[in-house]
Amino acid sequence: MTLSDPPREATRTDRLLAAVGGLLAGYVSLAVADLAAFWVRPEAGPVPAVGGAVVDGTPAAVKEWAIRTFGESDKAVLQLGILVLLALLAVGIGLLALRHRLLGSAAVGAFGLLGALAAVTRPDSDSALDAVPSLVGAVVGAVLLYGLIGLLFARRSRTDAGGARADRRNFLVAAASAGLAATGAAAVARAVGSPVEENAVASRAALRLPRPASPAPPVPAGAQLRVPGIGPFVTPNRDFYRVDTALVVPRVDAGRWRLRLHGSGVREELTLTLRDLMARRTVERDITLACVSNEVGGPYVGNARWLGVPLADLLRETGVRPPSEGGPADQLVARSVDGMTIGTPVEQVMDGRDALLAFGMNGEPLPFTHGFPVRMVVPGLYGYVSACKWITSIELTTFAAYDAYWVPRGWAAQAPVKTQSRIDTPRSFARPPAGTVMIAGVAWAQHRGIRRVEVRVDDGPWRRAELAAEDSSDTWRQWVYPWTATPGRHTLTVRATDGTGATQPEERTGTMPDGAQGWHSVVVTVDGE
Repeated sequence: MTLSDPPREATRTDRLLAAVGGLLAGYVSLAVADLAAFWVRPEAGPVPAVGGAVVDGTPAAVKEWAIRTFGESDKAVLQLGILVLLALLAVGIGLLALRHRLLGSAAVGAFGLLGALAAVTRPDSDSALDAVPSLVGAVVGAVLLYGLIGLLFARRSRTDAGGARADRRNFLVAAASAGLAATGAAAVARAVGSPVEENAVASRAALRLPRPASPAPPVPAGAQLRVPGIGPFVTPNRDFYRVDTALVVPRVDAGRWRLRLHGSGVREELTLTLRDLMARRTVERDITLACVSNEVGGPYVGNARWLGVPLADLLRETGVRPPSEGGPADQLVARSVDGMTIGTPVEQVMDGRDALLAFGMNGEPLPFTHGFPVRMVVPGLYGYVSACKWITSIELTTFAAYDAYWVPRGWAAQAPVKTQSRIDTPRSFARPPAGTVMIAGVAWAQHRGIRRVEVRVDDGPWRRAELAAEDSSDTWRQWVYPWTATPGRHTLTVRATDGTGATQPEERTGTMPDGAQGWHSVVVTVDGE
């Protein structure tokens, strides 16, 4: 058998085994690449690198559909889809190698080159070493496929069936050995852990948060309603929503983290370590965050107690002035370690609200999924224009000069949070018994506060709900309305009025370009007594 000639006497079994060989070569290639990425950085692996490129190139409408359909599992679904596609391609490459062994092996290498190119062109890549995992994996996969196809026909010159059986037996032994070796090596690597990740985990465990110079007032006793079905006033870290584009959560070593502040209006460029930041005057505040992808009645909103440094103080110390005071910059562009850029209005950051560079969340260092070691938190603005996680740079510029990541993808450059209210209980399609039913939920209009919440049953009059105690205008507010429920099918609707006196509009709109609005409704069927 030559390098390119088709093997003689290829049977259906041979084609099946060649497909298995291609699949195995693909699996081993990815396993080796992931193993190499453990020593470079996990984000440099081929699946995260290619997946990140897919996310960046996906139309905004498709992203919104993915978030609506899969929620916070959208990244896992994307990675699964990439793996399924790669598996199908690997089967095809195996069949190609059956007829053209060298060409099939070269195809494995070509995919490795694509992975390497995706890795080094990612916004967060700062080293050619990011190409290494994909290249190493491709070489191993190509050599394995070439060898497996060679074993499958090593003795095929014989005319007896025994030679074919021996070839297939050797193929299966080699394939099983390679698969077990790759799986074992990957398992050992994950058990030992990446040095990069281990250092980051250790730095978070060792971090001791400073005592705030300005602590948050205690949450009022009446802020949490005792109504079954309503969530906690303070969202636990493990339950706090997460919507971002990072397929691999960045794990940053706090000891190596730096924040660079520069740009228009900055007297002198400043670079801060985490120690520098925590040595400054710290404040603690309860602030509700909301995602622009949150549909009417959706779950992507949460309330937490944040600890950090006032961003406005830092800006003023470096000479920055808001546009209302003659400052040349109207946009603050925050950059994350994964390359994400988020544009925030300078005026809102410096208008007196508690805009923070936060390093604490609910009494502990930020979780990695929520931006450790430092993130931005700006009350009253949607996260995509304010809440940069894993922040590493702040540049002062203008909206005319620069579009942050989401703007070219169809989202508005500026997006204050819209007044929203949500029914948490009873849930849609619930079957409560007749009698008194507590309709309850939350309403939010960060930095404006909630003045009033009203509930309507079917097409009846609006009834004022009882509001829980207000913590601050920057947090959501719980509400409850006791309803005397009668048997039958009913539609329950809620609307809120913010601190300025503006009431939610009835008409529903989608999340693009600057957040959803409209009344939230649920349909329930009340069972007879």
